[in-house]
Amino acid sequence: MSHPAIVKDNVAVITGGASGIGFAAAMAFARAGLKICIADVDQDRLADAATKLSSVASAANVMTSAVDVSEAGSVTKLEHDVRDRFGRTDILMNNAGIQPGSTLFGEPDNWQRVIGVNMWGIIHGSRIFAPGMIARGKPGLIINTGSKQGITTPPGDPAYNVSKAGVKAFTEALQHELRNTKDCLITAHLLIPGFVFTGLTAKGRSEKPAGAWTPEQTVDFMLARLEAGDFYILCPDNDVPRALDEKRMQWAAGDIVENRPPLSRWHPDYADAFATFVKGK
Repeated sequence: MSHPAIVKDNVAVITGGASGIGFAAAMAFARAGLKICIADVDQDRLADAATKLSSVASAANVMTSAVDVSEAGSVTKLEHDVRDRFGRTDILMNNAGIQPGSTLFGEPDNWQRVIGVNMWGIIHGSRIFAPGMIARGKPGLIINTGSKQGITTPPGDPAYNVSKAGVKAFTEALQHELRNTKDCLITAHLLIPGFVFTGLTAKGRSEKPAGAWTPEQTVDFMLARLEAGDFYILCPDNDVPRALDEKRMQWAAGDIVENRPPLSRWHPDYADAFATFVKGK
């Protein structure tokens, strides 16, 4: 962990930090000697996560906060509370996310909640925390959790796709803004997980599927790519190597360039062409 922001006594704030990728990141940062604030909506999960963190960090260095990231006021209070407790934020990981499922013309409440948490949560976190992080003049990180579904937008869950496509566009704009801000030492990064076995993806399963990575594997990969300076942290898994992800993303962009129907990868008229493209012919 040689990134200049990942050093002992720095402060990491992680939303969606009570489980899954967020909790794995909290544990990794705690092992590196950072002070940790995990934010989540569920008090019981927060308490359990804090107990587990106590195995690698002192109670004085662990803070929990019940936060609804879809509400700007709740995120503003989080930023104030972290400042009161630890004095600053050096690393912000906007990781909170939900996936209750959606259809194009159904479940309006699902649409509102998914976009509120997955997209607005990241917008709120970045806009509310970043100014203070920039003003300190010290190295820092903002890590936003996106999804491959926000890039290839497969059919089946349009609300989730829309929210994660928004995260990609916002985080790209954020990094552009940061790198063009005078004396700014904060960088933004887009985490793009593969298939990770978490409560979000378990869907009733109690054992990790062979194709999935663990949250810990995903965080280890993230830390290595942060050290390398990657903006797009495109994670493989045990089923899909990076080369196949790249082909899928290139094909999705090609729908525009080649004037194909949208989502042509799932269009029967293009099945053979896509298969040939993946083979590199």
